Order: sequence, then structure tokens, then C-alpha cells
Amino acid sequence: MEQTTLFFRFGVALAIGFLVGLEREYAFHQPDVEQFAGVRTFSLMGLVGALAALAADRLASPATFTGIVLLVGGFIAVAYFVDAWRGEVGLTTEVAALVVVLAGALSYWDQLALAAAVGVATMTLLSLKLETQTLVESITREDIYATLKFAVITAIVLPVLPNQNFGPPPLDVFNPYRVWLMVVLISGISFLGYVLIKVVTARQGISLTGLLGGLASSTAVTLSLSQRSQNQSDLAKPFALAITVAWAVMFARVLVAVTALNASLFGLLWLPMAASALVGLGYAAYLYLSERTDEEGAVEFSNPFELGPAVKFGLLYAVVLIVARAAQVYLGDTGVYVSSLVAGTADADAIALSMAQLSLEDGGLELGTAARGIVLASMSNTVTKGGVVLATGSASLRRALLPGLVLMPVVGIAVAFMM
Repeated sequence: MEQTTLFFRFGVALAIGFLVGLEREYAFHQPDVEQFAGVRTFSLMGLVGALAALAADRLASPATFTGIVLLVGGFIAVAYFVDAWRGEVGLTTEVAALVVVLAGALSYWDQLALAAAVGVATMTLLSLKLETQTLVESITREDIYATLKFAVITAIVLPVLPNQNFGPPPLDVFNPYRVWLMVVLISGISFLGYVLIKVVTARQGISLTGLLGGLASSTAVTLSLSQRSQNQSDLAKPFALAITVAWAVMFARVLVAVTALNASLFGLLWLPMAASALVGLGYAAYLYLSERTDEEGAVEFSNPFELGPAVKFGLLYAVVLIVARAAQVYLGDTGVYVSSLVAGTADADAIALSMAQLSLEDGGLELGTAARGIVLASMSNTVTKGGVVLATGSASLRRALLPGLVLMPVVGIAVAFMM
């Protein structure tokens, strides 16, 4: 191995230890408190891992690596027992030290990307102590049960579902395994937003409600704030801001989900989706600057891992997929566009994933048609949520939101059909 390569790998091991140690020393930055390990110790542990891997490699003896790691583990165990004797119970720093040693070994073994990812993940977890405590305090027993049931059903049912298509066209696109896989994908994205909302807690600003709520459910944000506007009409602009941001995030959410299923669509979708999102965010910025507020914007969200909503989405996705396929078979591109507009009024995710799936099938949709169908569905969904505001919101909210409601769909559709 060249000296330059060897030095680089050891440098990565040293950097990982240094950064993790920096976080630990910052977390325990108290003058009168002695800590188990800081920047220097963690940096040395990263080097120890790399040196142990080097020694095992040169001596052709895996036992050498095992012995060195066990020796370091012994030192860590002694430090833990000393802290426990002092009444300071906790294994977080000690476990982090062991992770740094192993990350140093990964660096020597040329697993640099994995070593860096482990280091970043370790720093992130160590830094999020307050946020994780907030999450634990805010979740309910129902959240735990809902997530557990979803995980069990997915882990047990998904592997045994038949991964094949059934029937003649238009039923030839129905694949039970892929249907539930789409449920897992969308529920996972929604769950990310749900967890973020739990971490931030209910005492969040209205604009942040829109940002995180767009990941969990932009429809919930729209309906909740529209209803609140009836009793708080003086907050029309802040409510319009949150709703507009939620709609803009929905475009990004759809783009991510579709790209995860069919990466070929990204090149055709990103521009119209980004154009709509940017127009929405630009109008949101205008609303923010025209009337700032610290008013809270709590919105009730249900756990997206609950079985009932997940099963309903799966059924909706299967139906929309078959209807879209039938529209393609019997009506061509026009039928696809019409079905996208109609299905988008109910759920943008279901029709967007259906279009992405159909573009993967043999003899299925052309990428351009699928992309335009997804844009139409997203804009149709936005207009439908705008209709919710017009039907349930206050007059001041309707006036504040109307420019964004008109501009976002118009810009997105215009860009999509000009490409």
C-alpha cells in the first residue's frame, strides 16, 4: 500500500475520533466535572482502531485485532465502573468510544464511506439527546402500538406477498408485493414528518407547522388551519403562509417518492415541480414579510403507521393503478391525463406512484406522458385543497391564499407541457 493512501486512511480515522470527541467534550463542558474521554482520547481511539487493523493485516492474524479491541474495551469497562461508582450511570460515551475504534478499523480497511457515515451518525445521535428525550415524552402508547403493528405486518406479510402481476390488461399491472411496498414508502415519508413534529412539539410557529406538516399531511394542515381561521380571522396571512408552505413541500414529497420508484422520471419532473414549489415559497415569503407572528400553529396528525389508513391507501393505490392503466389502454394519453386530474383530487401520492409504476412496465407509459400525468395530479390535488379553504376558511384567509392557489398550479402545468 502506498504511503499516501495509508496516511489518508489514518487521517480519516483521526478525523472521526476528533469530531466525536469534540461533541462529547462540548456536551460535558463543565469546569468541575471530569469526563471519561474528550477530543484527545477519542482521536487516539480512532488511531488505535486503524493501528489494530494494520497490525492484524501485517501479522496475518485476526486475533491481533481482536486482542487490541478487547484491551481497549477493558479500559472502557473500567472507566464505566468508576463512573457508576460515583453515581453517574450511563453507557453512551463508552459505547461511542468503541464505535470510534471500529470506525478507525473501517478506515484502514478502505471502507471510508462507511466509516464516515458511522462517524456522522454517531455525532448526530450524541447531539440529539434533548430532541430524542422530547420525542419519547411526546409519543403515546397508541403511537407505539400503531408503529409496532405496522412493522409486524410489513416484516411478516410483505415477504410472502406474490411479487408478480395478475390478469390481462388493465389488470396486468396489479402486483400485491409492489402495492404494499408503495404503502411502506409513503408511510415512511409521512412518518418522518410526524416524528419531526413530535420532536418540535406542539409549541411550534405557524410557518414551521406548514413545513413539517407538508411531509406528514398537507391536507391535514389545510383543513385544520382553514377551520381555525373562522375563529381567528386576524391570523389569515400566517395561516395562508403555513398552508402555502405545506403545499410546496408536498411537491418535493411527491418528487422524492416518484424518483425512489423510477429515477428516470426525475429529469422530466424536477423542473415543473420545483417551479411550482418556488412560486409557492416566494409567495410564502411575501406573506411572512408582510405580517410576522409568533402565534402557535398546532395541528393534529395521526400516526401514519396506523393500519387502517395504511390499508386504505393500499386499496386506493391499487384501484388508481388499474384505472390509470385502463385509461391508457382504451383512451391513450388523453385518458391518462383525465385519470390523473380526477384521481389527484383524492390523493396525489397514489396517482403519482401509479404513473411511475406504469412507466416501468413493458408497453407502459412513455416517460413524458407519465411525468405530465404526475404534474397534473399534483396540481389537481392542490386545487382540491384550495377548494377546502374556499369552502371552510374565513373570507380573509381566502383572499390571502388565492394568489398562491392560482399561481402554483398554473406555473407547474405550463412548465410541464412546454418541456
